Amino acid sequence: MAEGELSTAAVHRLIEKAGAARVGNGAVETLREIIENIAVQISKDAIELASHAGRRTVRAEDIKLASKRFIQT
Repeated sequence: MAEGELSTAAVHRLIEKAGAARVGNGAVETLREIIENIAVQISKDAIELASHAGRRTVRAEDIKLASKRFIQT
């Protein structure tokens, strides 16, 4: 199992919280990888937004704006 920034236990709990009665290890690992990839991309976009605004500090609003392409409303 690959090591990542998110624990597999946390991802397992998220899947259970969504309503799964049973969760396979493959499902946990796959979702962990996807979440981490999305988080890195959002972070990169937020850094670019902060830089464009002349800041070195990434703010919550940068993260929210950068995440809009991943969130369906």
